[in-house]
Amino acid sequence: MKKAASSSVGAPAQRTQSSRKGKRAWRKNVDLDEVEGGLEELRAEERATGTTLQKKKDEDLFQVDVTGDDVVRRTLPKFSERVLTSTKILSQRSAVPAVFSRATENAAKAGTKRKVVTHDEKTRLLRMGKRLRQGPFNAYVDPNQVGEGSAMLELSEAAKEAGKYDVWSEEAPEKVTVKAPQTQHPRSLIALPAVPSPHEGTSYNPPVVSHQELLKTAHEIEVEKWKGVAELEAMKAKIEKARAIAAAEAASASAVGTAPGMKVDLPTGAEVEEEDANAEPLPPKKMPARKTKQQRKKAERLRAEKQALAEKAARKRMLASVDSAKALRKALARNVAARERLREQQQLALQEKLKKGLAGERIGKHKVPEGQIDVQLGEELSESLRALKPEGNLFKDRFISMQQRALIEPRVPVIVRTRGKTKEYEKHSYKRFDREY
Repeated sequence: MKKAASSSVGAPAQRTQSSRKGKRAWRKNVDLDEVEGGLEELRAEERATGTTLQKKKDEDLFQVDVTGDDVVRRTLPKFSERVLTSTKILSQRSAVPAVFSRATENAAKAGTKRKVVTHDEKTRLLRMGKRLRQGPFNAYVDPNQVGEGSAMLELSEAAKEAGKYDVWSEEAPEKVTVKAPQTQHPRSLIALPAVPSPHEGTSYNPPVVSHQELLKTAHEIEVEKWKGVAELEAMKAKIEKARAIAAAEAASASAVGTAPGMKVDLPTGAEVEEEDANAEPLPPKKMPARKTKQQRKKAERLRAEKQALAEKAARKRMLASVDSAKALRKALARNVAARERLREQQQLALQEKLKKGLAGERIGKHKVPEGQIDVQLGEELSESLRALKPEGNLFKDRFISMQQRALIEPRVPVIVRTRGKTKEYEKHSYKRFDREY
């Protein structure tokens, strides 16, 4: 196999290949000898003079010698066979300054300033490198302690302000004022008393009208509950019916060999033969004919006319809208005013609703309970306080009242459910009860 040719500088070159397909082939097979030679000459000039000769002035490059110098010949370097090759290599110094990492005398003379590393940055770098760092009292801090790595462990605000506050000073410390939000808290709008007065119908000897009114209210609440239960039962019945229909369809589909839910009419042999005899052959598919040059020009002209008409209609609408800008501005102002009035009405309605508390509103995942109506039937009413039947729970009433006044969030009792059923075992001693006793 023929080895690829290489340039004089050392970069590989494959110019024997005649193919020039694609950018890869051009980059791979192009001849760069002239370009690389020119770049190498520029690098040699930078190493010898510190910069390229093109950037230097004529005064730096040329000098008119009118007197001559006899010492020039002596100062010129001479080739000596006795000098070692390593010495020759080391004597070839470049005019480009070397990269330095530490402050040296030559760098200080040249005026280059070393970047000063702060104490915090040095501590962070030592922590990242897990190097021992010197702490207070010249003690070395263990890098395995809490906070190693790149994390910065700064003092807290309490530690920074330690020792500045005098407990016995007469001057009062400045209090930080917290800016209140612009929106009001719902708690400030609620006008519900902590202990609401009970209804007249809850008395042990209530008036007839109040008692009947309270009974009617309790009856309406109970009817609404039963409506919800009935709707839930109807929905469950629909679901069960749909499941039964789906199971029956799946069974019939599996018997026929089709997908569930698919209804297929299986034809008989006579019907299949009759359909085959009466079947008409399908018409051949026609390929669209190629348009002529005249037809293409006509279609292009129609498309241009259609676009021109659309632009004309859009321009006409724009001019009409410019003429009616004043009317549009007035209509916009009316719409804004109407929306503002509607928003104010909604705010007022919300405030009026909040005055009665949050009963029945959903706050988060749960709904604020409305509370139960404690009412007794006519035959349960007593004629004296001695025979009065206690109703309700004071603790539950206070808890619901706090939820309705937005003092606590609504909650529901958490019921702990066991995974398995409780099993009962009979001990052997109980089996021998008759024998022993």
